[in-house]
Amino acid sequence: MKDNNTFNLTDKVAIVTGASKGIGLAIAQILAMNGAKVVISSRKQEAVDEVADELKKQGFEAIGIAAHMGDMQQIDQLVEKTREVYGGIDIVVNNAAINPAYGPIKDVDSMIFDKIMDVNVKGPFELARKAYDSMKSRGGGSVINISSIEGITPGPGLGLYSVSKSALIALTKVMAREWGRANVRCNVICPGLVKTKFSAALLEDKKTFDHVMAKQALPKVAEPEDIAGLALFLASEASSFCTGGVYVADGGYVI
Repeated sequence: MKDNNTFNLTDKVAIVTGASKGIGLAIAQILAMNGAKVVISSRKQEAVDEVADELKKQGFEAIGIAAHMGDMQQIDQLVEKTREVYGGIDIVVNNAAINPAYGPIKDVDSMIFDKIMDVNVKGPFELARKAYDSMKSRGGGSVINISSIEGITPGPGLGLYSVSKSALIALTKVMAREWGRANVRCNVICPGLVKTKFSAALLEDKKTFDHVMAKQALPKVAEPEDIAGLALFLASEASSFCTGGVYVADGGYVI
């Protein structure tokens, strides 16, 4: 039987993108609380330093490294700086995402399409790909991509965001298939409606909110911490036989 504490991440190094707030912040906190050395990443250095400093005050190990997930050079630097500071990478959580367009896809400029796909799909691909060699050399690792139920069942007005999140699910399955022999596990989490700044517009839209609440099995809006526990499971040895999985955390919306 394995160690009783299968959620123990001591000596593991985790990169979490979009970690200055919301779901990313909650995931970074729970990984740190369970022993991981956490690299807090988001676009602004000031924001990631603030989170890292707070974690360090609580006795955890963390560092802030700013990177824009639409900038491949910055992603390279994120990986290299992480390896310089901590010696390698064991866990990658691709949480950062954008949705600058709301409305029918026929009205969206192709440049917006490129921007969404760069940040939501190409960026996670590049970060995981660049971290792969380090994870393989350390005996394996875990890639956790944060998609959305929009990637499973597209909602009104979120067309291109839904396309990108669906592509991220497919990308995760391809990585799982190709990287399994190196013990690099790749899974995807699809949150439903979560109380974050990112979802504020949906929460404030009474028609959309009422629609979600009427369809969900659980009559509540999730907190970021409700997603973080699932990420901890997928990052740890508790999920050692899990790869290519699509984990829905939506209160029963897509039942």
